Amino acid sequence: MTLLGHPLDLRGITLPNRIAMSPMCQYSAGPDGLPHDWHLAHLGARAVGGAGLVIAEATAVLPEGRISPRDTGIWSGAHVDAWRPITAFVAAQGAVPALQLAHAGFKASTYWPFAAERGGVPDADGGWAPVGPGSAPFVPSYRTPRALDEAGITAVIAAFAQAAAYAVDAGFQAVEIHAAHGYLLHEFYSPLTNHRTDGWGGDRPARMRLALAVASAVRDAVGPDVPVLARVSATDWVEGGWDVADTVVLARELAAAGVDLVDCSSGGAAPHADIPIGPGYQAPLAERVRAEAGVPTGAVGLITEPEQAARIVEDGQADLVLLGRELLRDPYWPRRALAKLGGQPHWPDPYARAF
Repeated sequence: MTLLGHPLDLRGITLPNRIAMSPMCQYSAGPDGLPHDWHLAHLGARAVGGAGLVIAEATAVLPEGRISPRDTGIWSGAHVDAWRPITAFVAAQGAVPALQLAHAGFKASTYWPFAAERGGVPDADGGWAPVGPGSAPFVPSYRTPRALDEAGITAVIAAFAQAAAYAVDAGFQAVEIHAAHGYLLHEFYSPLTNHRTDGWGGDRPARMRLALAVASAVRDAVGPDVPVLARVSATDWVEGGWDVADTVVLARELAAAGVDLVDCSSGGAAPHADIPIGPGYQAPLAERVRAEAGVPTGAVGLITEPEQAARIVEDGQADLVLLGRELLRDPYWPRRALAKLGGQPHWPDPYARAF
């Protein structure tokens, strides 16, 4: 059996294989951020399909941290109760349910991709004033953010910790900190978006401070046995922006703060970055971070073929592959891929007659 089908130990949890479902926003929650039957069907299908790790979408730790009014949240006991049947079903299929904890920063209060409108959502349509490291919007069509002060930053760190505790209470067996794609934690560590002159901006250690504080707080909140992942943008793809050498430093510090695996994505801080998109284009980023920081990594981005996924893991580019759009197209890709690569994946009994 290819290494792609081998288990992966992360703290107190063993993933049954090295295939993960990447967190993908569904923009289908109600105005209160509660998940419902769509999320059960969506996440449950990928667990039935054989993904070893099923990461639920970017889920806001505060109401104002949602990307859109239709994003999921995890800031109250009501959210815990709504997520519980979903995590129970995912776990019952043999997959590990995980939740991506997020704060959209100055990219919050925007319309969802399939809405007729674009840009910032006004208050009249359920929007709100976002926050960020400064007071400049991401693009002119987005809402103008309020710069977080010391009390606001402290509240964000506390919200991530509380959300992580809620996630464990809801049945998630791992959590991922969303520190990528131009959202709040990435906004703080990227020099393109953080122009602060206080202790949360300036040089690289100060810009990394918020992400590391969140990582430490989340680790403390979930205890010693729950895996903590962190998704980062390994490069901004812009000269003078954050780059993979910076990410190597950040990854070492995240590991010291209790992060078990660094999920290497990229981009999002600059609206017109020149990104060399192609099959597996971010896998070399994961490979360099894994080699130079000495931490487990995940590779994500246009991974579509079984042989391609297997090579990434077998060649040591990453410990885990994360699939997004390919799992939207085919929820059963993991089982099909492992069978094609020589394995004998177990199908759920109700489906066994087909195989």
